[in-house]
Amino acid sequence: MKMFVDVPTVYLCADVVDFRKSINGLAALVEAELELPVLSGALFVFCNKGRDKLKLLYWDNTGFALWYKRLDKHKFKWPKLMSPTMTLTEQQLHWLLGGYDVIGHSKIDIAGKQLL
Repeated sequence: MKMFVDVPTVYLCADVVDFRKSINGLAALVEAELELPVLSGALFVFCNKGRDKLKLLYWDNTGFALWYKRLDKHKFKWPKLMSPTMTLTEQQLHWLLGGYDVIGHSKIDIAGKQLL
């Protein structure tokens, strides 16, 4: 199931985020630290220090929405970035949510077997 379709822009936040932050804290981080317009309709993707949780924040013209995903036993393949953000395509977002590396496109290891 594709939850996010026709998203104008997807920004991956390079740094780990304190996951006690919710909508207001993440929105403030987007505007103050990333210097991006939080009300643009873009999707902002954040990861925790353990790399097993993601939060996705977006504005849908009626209010903010916050989407949360936690992996049971694995870690997300989070790219190493030199800049504060990375722009993802819609396909790369789906790869990330599906457990793939957005750069190199390799799947997470489930039960000791590499799945492609």
